[in-house]
Order: sequence, then C-alpha cells, then structure tokens
Amino acid sequence: MILYLHGFRSSPQSFKARMLADRMRTLGREKEYACPQLPASPAQAVALADDIARRMGPAQLTLVGSSLGGYYATWLAEQLGCRAVLLNPAVKPPRDLERYVGVTTAYHSDERFEFKREYIDELRALAVARITRPERYFLVAATGDEVLDWREMQAHYPGARHCIIEGSDHGISDFAHYVDRVLAFAGIAAEQAR
Repeated sequence: MILYLHGFRSSPQSFKARMLADRMRTLGREKEYACPQLPASPAQAVALADDIARRMGPAQLTLVGSSLGGYYATWLAEQLGCRAVLLNPAVKPPRDLERYVGVTTAYHSDERFEFKREYIDELRALAVARITRPERYFLVAATGDEVLDWREMQAHYPGARHCIIEGSDHGISDFAHYVDRVLAFAGIAAEQAR
C-alpha cells in the first residue's frame, strides 16, 4: 500500500505522482495506491492523510512524500510507525514557506488558494526534531535541487537509507530511474510486471 503526499502548490497531477500511479497500474496494484489532493492547511492535510493511512492499514503502508509532502510523511511515519520514502523533502518548511504567505496559485491549474500566516504555526507543530527507527526511512535527494538543500535533507535522516542523486532537480525529472527502488522499499516487487 502506498499513500503519496504531494508538495506545496502541487497535486495528484504531479509528474512523480502520475508516474508512481502508472507503475502501480502496470503491476496490477492500482487499488493499493492513493494520492489525495491535500488542503493548504498543514493541520488539515495531515488529518486527511492520517485518516486515509489508517484505512489503508499502517502495518503494510509506505508513505511517499515529495517536498512538503515529505515533511508530512515524516510526521505521519513517526505517529503511525510505518515506512516513508522522502523525495527531496522539506525539512524546515516554517522557514522556507514564510515568503509564500498570501494568495498564490497551484502548479497544475490556475486555481488560487490562500496560504495563511497561521499555517506556519501548524507546520511548526508537525516538526520532527529527530527520527526514530531510521530503517523505516528511504531518502531520495538530488544535489541539483534548486529549491531545497540536499545536505539539510541528508543530515535530517541519519541512519536512514539514502539515495543521493548527482544533479537532477527539485522535481526529480529523472524519477523513472528511481521509481522501482521506491517500490522495492515499499515491499512491491517490480518483477511482477515482467
């Protein structure tokens, strides 16, 4: 079971979310994949994700979080005790998203939404100072990330499995090279499609 949590201003239409959904469909396991549209409020986003995760069954669940979704996935993995794959995760979003307070638009539509000042406090409430059981985590970080610092990501997940990509970008545009590694960490064998 995979629950994908997209990043800030993103959606289930993101490149990585669609690629992972397509791969699960190819494997005949599309019913074991979910990617909801997350609300702008961090508190509401994790409440929604927590509800879906509990219905999917945390024991068999792997969260896959991209950027801000990685921050949410870390908090949820600590609460639920499940595995998490972190794709260029935000590790300090209260600092990084301060400049986005106000009205902005989503990446995959012209839909406008408000990122309210109180959301910064909601983000602070979700901070995980130090992960427990690092074997539950798989970090995929690109040194070419133009938005977030891969070194902060690496330092935040000590002892976890790390895949540091030389180059690439924040969206991990070469994600096709890593999707099967993500699925393998989730306990889903890519060989089923062959």
